[in-house]
Amino acid sequence: MTKRNAKITLTLIAVALVAVLLPAFADAQEVAGAGWTADSLKKLGGALGAGLAVVGGALGIGRIGGSAVEAIARQPEAGAAVQTAMIITAAMIEGAALFAVIVGLLAVLL
Repeated sequence: MTKRNAKITLTLIAVALVAVLLPAFADAQEVAGAGWTADSLKKLGGALGAGLAVVGGALGIGRIGGSAVEAIARQPEAGAAVQTAMIITAAMIEGAALFAVIVGLLAVLL
């Protein structure tokens, strides 16, 4: 893993932790007198979670597409099999990302 990838990974982990921990603080009436109410923290946590789900899904599908193109370039005769596996895997990632977005939006709306 390069230094750039390590920094990106650590940043995404930090943002994910913030998105996960914000709803835990939402049980308090206000946080440090800053005007953060329980409802606003729940909405912020849900919105961050939904955004992270979209980014994670996009990164996953992009990586699958790039790897599939490289595999087809190296072995053109296996193109159909690689393409089928790529589409199935991308659909699974997209389904998981959509589920995560729905859960995040439910946290915002409810």
